[in-house]
Amino acid sequence: MTRACVRCDQPMDPAYRPFCSKRCADIDLQKWLTGGYAIPAVESEAQSDDDGDDQEG
Repeated sequence: MTRACVRCDQPMDPAYRPFCSKRCADIDLQKWLTGGYAIPAVESEAQSDDDGDDQEG
């Protein structure tokens, strides 16, 4: 069973595992370095209530 490159689905090269080539590995690295794989943060209501923005009295 031949595994596929995680970027382009070509046959994986063991030298660049899990990619097929240095190019696919570099593309993936660039995406990591520029924040392309970042998970967006969502503020909960409890955090937004504790910001101290209440302007009472």
